[in-house]
Amino acid sequence: MFGLGYAARAIVAAGGWPVLGTTRDGRDGTIRFGDVDAVRAGVAAATHVLSSVPPDEAGGDPVLSHYGDVIGGRTLGYLSSTGVYGDTRGGWVDETAPIGGGRRGARAAADAAWLARDARVFRLPGIYGPGRSPLDRVRAGTAHRVALAGQVFSRVHVDDIASGVIAGFDGPPGAYNLADDLPVSQNDVIDYAARLLGMPPPPFVSPDALSPAARGFYAENRRVANGKAKRLLGWVPFYPDYRAGLRAVSAMTRPTAASSPPPIASGDQR
Repeated sequence: MFGLGYAARAIVAAGGWPVLGTTRDGRDGTIRFGDVDAVRAGVAAATHVLSSVPPDEAGGDPVLSHYGDVIGGRTLGYLSSTGVYGDTRGGWVDETAPIGGGRRGARAAADAAWLARDARVFRLPGIYGPGRSPLDRVRAGTAHRVALAGQVFSRVHVDDIASGVIAGFDGPPGAYNLADDLPVSQNDVIDYAARLLGMPPPPFVSPDALSPAARGFYAENRRVANGKAKRLLGWVPFYPDYRAGLRAVSAMTRPTAASSPPPIASGDQR
């Protein structure tokens, strides 16, 4: 498994398979991504290869660039992003839609490259789960609501990613959206998280006060359809909406910041 980050660890835990994983620095018994001989030996022994490694700073896919010549002949999977669809002005989007028109050009190119290799490409919206959710941000005082009307996003609980990927490896190659059934605004999610915690909701901020990356996020607006995964894989999200997912997270013992795996967006999963 290339990139043993947050979602990948949930997949490993749910699958129960013997897994060799890479990280950038070889921590926690993983293989260092740059240890070419060890990685190639691991791939040679594998039946399945899953990558959660994002494009690098140059815009290329590190796994395909460094190890694309040895992963053939195996069942392939890639964790992509629904950001490849760009802005749909709040409209529904499924896997038949074109990709590459938004801010995630490098991700769209990697998505297409893995599809060209007959991979199962899992397109993921906002990921949340234990140790990485709006509950944690509200509790830490880092959450905010954005004064921007009409914004709608999709999201998915990390456990539903795990079940979708496991089902996907038994299904046909292709792209699959793994998202819950209820796209809503981020403000609604933050409000509900605050209510679960018995805390006041955080204040609204202007879009102009956001970081450039956050402004780019809020510049896009889409609802992600998950019907293909349901039809072809028999996948049904255990947490069909953010309320069910956040209630489950709030009932669990949460890992501390020191023990939590790094988020996928950090790029530190090689």
